[in-house]
Amino acid sequence: MIVYLNGEFMPIEEAKISVLDRGFIYGDGVYELIPVYSRKSFRLPQHLMRLQHSLDGIRLANPHTEAQWTSIIGEIIARQPYEDQGVYFQVTRGVAKRDHTFPKDVPATVFMMSNPLATPSAEQVERGVAVVTAEDNRWRRCDLKTISLVGNVLMRQLAADAGSVETVMFRDGYLTEASASNVLIVKNGAIIAPPKDELILPGITYGATWEFAREAGMPFEMRPVPREEALAADEMWLTSSTKEVLAITTLDGRPFAGGKPGPFFRKMHAVFQQHKPK
Repeated sequence: MIVYLNGEFMPIEEAKISVLDRGFIYGDGVYELIPVYSRKSFRLPQHLMRLQHSLDGIRLANPHTEAQWTSIIGEIIARQPYEDQGVYFQVTRGVAKRDHTFPKDVPATVFMMSNPLATPSAEQVERGVAVVTAEDNRWRRCDLKTISLVGNVLMRQLAADAGSVETVMFRDGYLTEASASNVLIVKNGAIIAPPKDELILPGITYGATWEFAREAGMPFEMRPVPREEALAADEMWLTSSTKEVLAITTLDGRPFAGGKPGPFFRKMHAVFQQHKPK
């Protein structure tokens, strides 16, 4: 695999980062993952806009212009043998002696790699997936896509321990998101999603679902979703760059919403597929 590190493309075996990198010491950095279909990036401008939001949130200067990012991402895609890819990259505050305060005049560390894109299986699309629920006890800046992910890791492990694909979280009685996905519900003929505030990641696929729903004439609301409403929903979905749109059919070990994907999901899944680059 060819990766990118600080201005150079190289085999992954040759990529080396100092143990004093603040990404390693503090988790002091941000990241993005961009889905690629048929070697074409999906919603690249939106991903780069979110990257800028995350960098601004941790007070780290963007090391590249949008044009430079686009060029580097295009090059990493071209150097891989896969048609569909997931481009992962992260930016850290760089290498400095261990001190909590920001170092001065230290260049950021930029790392990028691309792997085959693992989208939902045909069985998952047809039958839906299982999730568990938990109280959201992470920090309160979940809108920043930081590499400090231990809270999300612990939540995802709850799902793995239960043989489920995700953990759907609630904070103070309201739906937030899942450990690595956004969560949307369908109730009384409308798609409903939690608002894009500091308690959830502003998912690019979440945004795409909103746009595609409007185009298809499907009602869409962004508002707080009480736990009771979510658990009594007609449908519940996961959305992310790798999951696309995926129906939840088992919740905490019990069938949910009839135990099969609903009609709104079927329509949205078909609409989503139509919008993917060919």
